[in-house]
Amino acid sequence: METLFTIAWNTQCVRGYRAAGESCVAISIPSNAYLSAAGSSWKCNRSFRRQGEKCVAVRIPVNGYGFDADYDRGWRCNRGYRAVAEACVKIAIPANAYAVDSSYGSGWECERGFYKSQDTCVAIQVPANAYLVRAGDDWKCERGFQRVESLCAPVIIPANAYLDDLGAQWRCERGFLKKGAGCVGLNVPANGFINYSGDDWSCEAGFRKQSDSCVSESR
Repeated sequence: METLFTIAWNTQCVRGYRAAGESCVAISIPSNAYLSAAGSSWKCNRSFRRQGEKCVAVRIPVNGYGFDADYDRGWRCNRGYRAVAEACVKIAIPANAYAVDSSYGSGWECERGFYKSQDTCVAIQVPANAYLVRAGDDWKCERGFQRVESLCAPVIIPANAYLDDLGAQWRCERGFLKKGAGCVGLNVPANGFINYSGDDWSCEAGFRKQSDSCVSESR
């Protein structure tokens, strides 16, 4: 048999008991309830909810179902319905939409290729050289094109440049510097070299940058 013990400044009780001052008293479990996992309180059975120190039956409306939650009305509406007061009311789903399981929001989402606009679903106009994104509610340009308002314009790549990894911009080749709409070659002086970035130069060991030259650090 488990033993109850009391420590004046920190009372600890065994499962099924709760601290009351410096003592442990048995937890009184009402009808339609059970001892919690921690063993220090009680919870109502499914389809019942707490009301003071007792458990009262949950009245589930038509098109609803019981839901276990300590701080909830004890029921939720079926898919395609929403809670209004103590009832489940059918949701008006517009064309090109479908019902979703959610206690909040409109209760529906637009089909792929449409976007939500107030209470309707509007078709997405995908321009040439574009495709629908994975979510299906917007579009992106193909590689080599960039979004310009509602169109996909080709990326104009100048000489000595290449398309970047994302495919919507260009970058200069190593040894060239971006200037305006083109790439200009770097003028690397004697005792200099193209640095890690590829669009600038540095001086070799023992030399330092001075204007457009590399001068000896001994000078």
